[in-house]
Amino acid sequence: MGEAVLFAAIASSALVIGGTIGAYWRAPTTFTGILLAFASGSLIAALSFELFPEAYHLGGAYRSGLGLLAGGAVFVAANAALDRWVASEEADQREKVKQGVSGGTGFALLAAVTLDGVPENLALGVSLIEEASLTLLLAIFFSNLPESLVGAIAMREEGRSAAFAIGIWAICAVILAIAVLVGRAALGGVDDDVLAVCLAFAGGAVLASLADTLMPEAFEHGKPWNSFATAGGFFLSFMLANA
Repeated sequence: MGEAVLFAAIASSALVIGGTIGAYWRAPTTFTGILLAFASGSLIAALSFELFPEAYHLGGAYRSGLGLLAGGAVFVAANAALDRWVASEEADQREKVKQGVSGGTGFALLAAVTLDGVPENLALGVSLIEEASLTLLLAIFFSNLPESLVGAIAMREEGRSAAFAIGIWAICAVILAIAVLVGRAALGGVDDDVLAVCLAFAGGAVLASLADTLMPEAFEHGKPWNSFATAGGFFLSFMLANA
């Protein structure tokens, strides 16, 4: 369990680092896009060479395939509900801006990061049952960093204090760290078939998050370096997976 605590702390520390930076510095969108592209490449490698192959090895094509599809479906359903909430928040914000009142975009970003982060961190915790995944840890760190940075910037623009922005992202970090520990503790010692489905489910949710959130953001804001950053993240994670 000590290893799980260490991995949880490292992965979630990026939220505190990003929140602190964003509270005092407005980073260029190109910079955050490049970081997201790097994280996307890292996640692709982690899924391709560690997370899903392990699920396939433990449970075969049937269980791993169903788990992958189920994870993606659950994420899509949850994200669709979040998108509706964000759209409502943005409409409220436009009305508040007209009235001279700050809006809630920063909190919408916080909710989005939490939704993306829970399956990623659960997957990290589950991966620790078999073998520690440095590639997944790297990918999660570099996806958390730019998302919390942008969220903190939005909160500052809405009139929140730097201390408030840092504190709220620190709370988010604690929640996602707990997700790592839950993934490790709840599934330790379970049957291989069950573990296979859980690994694949988490992988499907992460894959859906990649396609729906990380990569679109990276390729919208990270040009012209997004492709190079994606390749760099993939290569580094591949080397770690095969070290």
